[in-house]
Amino acid sequence: MQEIIINFVQFNLEVSMYYVFVINGRPDKAFIEDEVKSQLKDVNIKYELYKTLSEGDATRFVKIYCDFHQEDEICFVACGGTGTFSEVVNGVIGYKNKRVALLAYGSGNNFILNYPDRNFRSVKDMINGEAVQSDVIKCNNDYAINVINLGFDSMAAFFGARYILEGKDKPYLRGTARSVIFNRFNHYKIIVDGEKMSRGTTMFCTIANASYYGQNYKCAPYAKIDDGHMDVEVNRSTTLLTFVLMYRHFKDGHHVENAFCRRRMKFKNARHVEISSKSLIFLCVDGELVASRHFDINLIDKAVTLQLPAKKEN
Repeated sequence: MQEIIINFVQFNLEVSMYYVFVINGRPDKAFIEDEVKSQLKDVNIKYELYKTLSEGDATRFVKIYCDFHQEDEICFVACGGTGTFSEVVNGVIGYKNKRVALLAYGSGNNFILNYPDRNFRSVKDMINGEAVQSDVIKCNNDYAINVINLGFDSMAAFFGARYILEGKDKPYLRGTARSVIFNRFNHYKIIVDGEKMSRGTTMFCTIANASYYGQNYKCAPYAKIDDGHMDVEVNRSTTLLTFVLMYRHFKDGHHVENAFCRRRMKFKNARHVEISSKSLIFLCVDGELVASRHFDINLIDKAVTLQLPAKKEN
């Protein structure tokens, strides 16, 4: 039976917010629960802990919890990586009086790079932090708070996941190498706010609500979670040499201003994106692969309330 721990002892009647810590339940992530419990000894809040059972369980749990506590003020604290955070965000969409916070214990926590002056591993800083309104991106029936990407980089994730199942060494490095060689020429129809932005073949496309994705790539240097639009970049296919020359600019986020890169890409602030293809498309939605031949992507203003940690003292 799933263990749920409820703490009624450390309860301050002046505090109305109730905290639900949603912890990545993978066996190799057991240290997260120990770390969270250790920190909770030093705070005075009402809370409970829930460990996820499988992929997608965080979303299911949060939705059910919200259904039974629709009027209560609750902060769901995602304890894990990008996947756990995204699942919790997907769970609270459409419910009022709900917040989402993040304790970043994953191998990939690109979202926190947008806030270098905050500690995303401190329960105390999270409780004493501030609430901000965040836009989200709706992609068919899924939601992203960070970045959606497709093309050679989403295929790199696809092959990386396959190599993990096959027990290969360095699966994501292998997946990236394979995709760079074989998946730079993609036939997509990409329409952004009514304008067709795909011409010929596409190397990759990013649709960003925040700035970072992948292995700390600053894909959208000007993206902000509350600016009311998505930053859309469509990069046409290039030779392998040109790709290598462009790589460092994409890594550091200088590609938008770099003339060499700009000649090979289109950039637009947008509210709606439509992507289609005759063959199956693999999209990375906040790091999770989804497949379809057609994607309808829209920005939803101020859809989620985030509880950001308090800023670090200078």
